[in-house]
Amino acid sequence: MDNFVVSARKYRPQNFNTVVGQSHITTTLKNAILSNHLAHAFLFCGPRGVGKTTCARILAKTINCTNITKEGEACNQCDSCTSFEKGASLNIHELDAASNNSVDDIRTLVDQVRFAPQAGKYKVYIVDEVHMLSASAFNAFLKTLEEPPAHAIFILATTEKHKIIPTILSRCQIFDFKRITSNDTVVHLEEIIEKEHIKAERTALQLIAQKSEGCMRDALSILDKIVSFSNGELTYKNTLEHLNILDEEYFFKLLEYITKQELTSAMLLYDEINQKGFEGDMVLSGLASFIRNLLVCKDPASAVLLESIEGWREQYINTAKQISTPYLISALNILNEAEIQFKVARNKRLHVEMAIIKLNFLAQAIELSLEDNQIVKKKLVDAHYPIRLKKITPLSNISVNAEAKLVIETPAPSKPATKVTAPIISEDKPSAIAIPTENNEDGSKKNLLAVLQKKYGKDYNIQEVKESVPLTLDLLQKCWDEYAIYLEANAKHASAGTFKVAQLKIEDEWHFTVTVSALTAQKFVEQERMNVLEKVWDLFQNRTIQFDILVEAGEKEDVPLHMQLNSKQKYDRIAEQYPLVAALKKRCNLEVYF
Repeated sequence: MDNFVVSARKYRPQNFNTVVGQSHITTTLKNAILSNHLAHAFLFCGPRGVGKTTCARILAKTINCTNITKEGEACNQCDSCTSFEKGASLNIHELDAASNNSVDDIRTLVDQVRFAPQAGKYKVYIVDEVHMLSASAFNAFLKTLEEPPAHAIFILATTEKHKIIPTILSRCQIFDFKRITSNDTVVHLEEIIEKEHIKAERTALQLIAQKSEGCMRDALSILDKIVSFSNGELTYKNTLEHLNILDEEYFFKLLEYITKQELTSAMLLYDEINQKGFEGDMVLSGLASFIRNLLVCKDPASAVLLESIEGWREQYINTAKQISTPYLISALNILNEAEIQFKVARNKRLHVEMAIIKLNFLAQAIELSLEDNQIVKKKLVDAHYPIRLKKITPLSNISVNAEAKLVIETPAPSKPATKVTAPIISEDKPSAIAIPTENNEDGSKKNLLAVLQKKYGKDYNIQEVKESVPLTLDLLQKCWDEYAIYLEANAKHASAGTFKVAQLKIEDEWHFTVTVSALTAQKFVEQERMNVLEKVWDLFQNRTIQFDILVEAGEKEDVPLHMQLNSKQKYDRIAEQYPLVAALKKRCNLEVYF
């Protein structure tokens, strides 16, 4: 029994013309060979399975060929080409940097570079997955890569160009390989199945090309698996079954149900999909790709971006005409959010069903946000304000109008609702304050407070606004001494002593000063400022009273360090003494508010 060789190896290109989808690179390399303008170092970078190592081998074979064709291709007949085909060429050395990434491996390679080739013009060194080299290995490679012998050519290949240090990049000619298009992949697969005498539907090959995502090696591996699975006959149905891909017919049905708001049918269809073994993330991902295809089909100019087999193209275009663009964009946003949050959801099935429910009622949400068939963007305010104040008209600008009254319903728990007349103040038109009045027994008029107390009794807690008491030193000193006694009773002896010796002086009707002898005493008074002011405000019925703390000039005081520093300085000193505090703040991304 003959040994089976996978298609990826059996049909690996042997010359530049057979490389699929990289004509921009193969043409450049052929012209460089013909004009003898070869660089000493090349860097091939791009996605996996697109032909980087294959082009490196073809280049190595071609530059050592003794009979190069007019098109810049190897003859495949000379001794050099024959030994290369058999894998016996001594002029080509391949190094897998993924498993040989140490500095010793590179030094061994550099030692070999010194020796000239026994036959042929060049010794070619192919380093695959070069981004896996260690930093010391890169540094050991720099000098040789910059000034190699005339007979040495280096070809580096990588899938992650960004991991290679700039000093290596600057020494190489860089070639960027691109993903192979689905059309090129299908054409290449058709050539292979024709040589292998395999029956295959074109739609099945298109599915394979779509699944491979531009990687020819993956496409050939999938082809081998499905040929074995289907016994040499590839159909659209068995390819779908083997690749575990949801048929787009399901998505067309699901879209029809959710646009018609047939939620029951949509949920039953998802249940059918789930019973076939398709996970929820596959449904969300497939439906998102389906909506994306509909969106690109809205405009004929972008229809070329459609990622689907040819059989569905017309149905995509016709369906896209029936659905509005706002609906598709909103649906795509919902599916994207659902796909992101799928991993953290505990109930996976419910998570997908919630996304379907949202899509089912999406049309109604869009209708509510449309105004004259245009989407209205929600806007809370025209500008941001930390606080808004309402302008109030002074009482002096309000004239009296006896007819202006406001009826306020004031229901009591056990009594019928009572009506109270209160004034209305209008900003647009001067109005009056209508005050209900009654006469006393001696004929004098009662004030508003007396009338309300007589009429409503204990149903309301009505307090008369007290007049402010003039600020005097005697009353202030008495209040100050009482607070000192309070501090002493609460075991705050240092603060109480400071309050007892402090000197008070009234500056004006709403301001007084407190003079203390030292900075420490100032700190004690500052700590009790708000509590003292509350006592003073209650005594004088005036909340505008404030005080300043003055320190007498005297001998320099030895103030404790913690009382000299503000909050930020205290934190900086702690972080300096204990570096772990700063490390904790940085690691946890904490914010310190001073």
